[in-house]
Amino acid sequence: MKKLSSLLTAALLAGVAFAPTSSAWADDLTIVSWGGAYSESQRKAYYEPYMKEGHKITEEEYNGEIAKIRAMVEANNVTWDAVDVDTQTALAGCAEGIFETIDWGKLGLDRAKFIGGDLQDCAVPTIVYSTIIAYDTTRLNPGPTTIADLFDLEKFPGKRALQKNPFVNLEWALIADGVPQADVYKVLNTPEGVDRAFKKLDTIKPHVIWWEAGAQPPQILADGQAVIVSAWNGRIYGAVKNDKKPFQIVWDQQGLDWDWWAIPKGTPRLDAAYKFVAFASSPERQADQTNYISYGPANMDAVPNINPDVLPSLPTAPDNMKTALIVDPQFWADKGEELRERFNAWLAQ
Repeated sequence: MKKLSSLLTAALLAGVAFAPTSSAWADDLTIVSWGGAYSESQRKAYYEPYMKEGHKITEEEYNGEIAKIRAMVEANNVTWDAVDVDTQTALAGCAEGIFETIDWGKLGLDRAKFIGGDLQDCAVPTIVYSTIIAYDTTRLNPGPTTIADLFDLEKFPGKRALQKNPFVNLEWALIADGVPQADVYKVLNTPEGVDRAFKKLDTIKPHVIWWEAGAQPPQILADGQAVIVSAWNGRIYGAVKNDKKPFQIVWDQQGLDWDWWAIPKGTPRLDAAYKFVAFASSPERQADQTNYISYGPANMDAVPNINPDVLPSLPTAPDNMKTALIVDPQFWADKGEELRERFNAWLAQ
């Protein structure tokens, strides 16, 4: 009753006649994302401009729990209208049938313009982030320039810090071992290819510090514990911009991954959800988000609208995309558990 009263008050203050069945309330949406600086960037680039057009958005946060979405759909009580999901959740939700299959014609957007747009059917790519390597320019000068340098202990002696996960590490190992990028997943999809990747990782294993939290790589670099680290690009960018650290990102073979907009199946506000996703996926809105966070827009048409001072720090900058590794989400959905078991066993050896 209290919520209804507050809605009525808001409507009266806005000079809008209140009618529960009015189309004015049909566009009320609940949008769910991850919180923190990322949600703040979405608020400034998407939510606030959208609400200025006369729509209402209620924000909620979650930790990526697909179980909450599944329970809503199974109970036929969907209260979340658009959800920012990671790649694994997007694939799993599509396989389970709890996300709408995206009608790109209804969005009014060209799927071919989106990096990763062809990788799955139940979600729209929104941002692109990457796993990169980085170094401290005061400790290495000149520094590494290719992913092969990560494995070159003679040219760049010292510790490395890598994520405690086979994801991207196996791809990098094969590329450094001479596998053409275009063939990486074909090779990695064979037992011999997996053996080859681990054999290459063996060459630096004694020199690796394994990190698990995104905040660790910048700290490891700052403390001088390692000369080269893998990291998420936004973490290194933040250390440079906010903490004035002398770090340099190496974009060669950056491993691109995404966040996506998904629409839970059964939302009674399906048309409104489509309208919001289309708005948030426009070149102008996606370009604006880069002013608040160093993730690249999935919509390639956004690039010309990006602040030239910001562009070089984004994974999707044309120069940074020249050798980008497009991570295959379906491969990791199919093989991830098996490879993680192999990786953990390898670590324990």
